[in-house]
Amino acid sequence: MDLYSVVCVRDRDAAARWFGVFFGRPPDEVIGEEYPWQVGENAWVVIDDREMRTERVGGAMITLGVPDLDDILARLAAHGIRHEPVETYGNGVRHVVVLDPDGNSLALAEPPAQ
Repeated sequence: MDLYSVVCVRDRDAAARWFGVFFGRPPDEVIGEEYPWQVGENAWVVIDDREMRTERVGGAMITLGVPDLDDILARLAAHGIRHEPVETYGNGVRHVVVLDPDGNSLALAEPPAQ
């Protein structure tokens, strides 16, 4: 099974720059008007600013499992991207929410060290 999570944005070029910082790289390809980042073996996050998506801008809520939360947060901070406070759940998972300029929620979750 493949997963394509579409994040609706107002300005695809501005969003591509922001998501490039968030993911630490440019989109993996450009498919028509969609810019996808591959985030897993069969999983992609795609930004899209087509007119038909206007009413959905800012409504995405995605959680990505990451092994290196502190490194990612340092990279984001170096580019002036803020985040909500990091929470540590009872099971040891560290979790933080980052909002893109359109208000889409991109959460990062790091499992506890084994």
